[in-house]
Amino acid sequence: MGSFKLISISIFIVSLASLFFHYTSAARFDISNNCPFTVWAAAIPGGGRKLNSGQTWTINPSAGTKLARIWARTDCNFDDSGRGKCQTGDCNGLLQCQAFGAPPNTLAEYALNQFNNLDFYDISLVDGFNVEMEFSPTSNGCTRGIRCTADINGQCPNELKAPGGCNNPCTVFKTDEYCCNSGSCGPTNFSKFFKDRCPDAYSYPKDDQTSTFTCPGAGGTNYQVVFYPKDDQTSTFTCPGFGETNYRVVFCP
Repeated sequence: MGSFKLISISIFIVSLASLFFHYTSAARFDISNNCPFTVWAAAIPGGGRKLNSGQTWTINPSAGTKLARIWARTDCNFDDSGRGKCQTGDCNGLLQCQAFGAPPNTLAEYALNQFNNLDFYDISLVDGFNVEMEFSPTSNGCTRGIRCTADINGQCPNELKAPGGCNNPCTVFKTDEYCCNSGSCGPTNFSKFFKDRCPDAYSYPKDDQTSTFTCPGAGGTNYQVVFYPKDDQTSTFTCPGFGETNYRVVFCP
């Protein structure tokens, strides 16, 4: 009888520890739409949600989640059963995505609590670009946010232009040079187009050194993904006023 009680207590303690680890290690992702138009947010894992301008959708992927993506779909129409189509980012015609979206789409990618108990996160343009994005940690002392807010759709090379976005070259040309199927690819003129405009984002499949970021994973870092982020914090600068600072304005510098 005593042995049975000890076994039961041990099982309870292990179960409680597992439950505690799950809740302290899982992350919260707040997905916000700052675009002046509606987007249909998508997440694997997570599904999908229509977000009018100013709305936020929260998902809670479990600890250990990997190969995960969040993206915006644009110009969508769905019926009452959740079936339809989007101009960009479409996931097999479903409102509740069960698979990755079709290019072009700007991607927030992440893997939770992986090597050395770290979260890995990035913004990727390997599938092209459709909506400006910010991907930032919001807790756990991790502060390194990443952004891609350039006018890539407006400046997109003619060869890569697509309705509602700017394609990646692999989708257009389907060659190993751009798709990196052999694993030995390098930067190209097209990848440099993306990299010049969004230096912190993946521009081609092997663009790891400057495009992957980490946060503590075991402590349960939370994150936010913002479509069309506001530039207030990065666009206002100051200089000493009493020293009669002089200024220069240059058109087309």
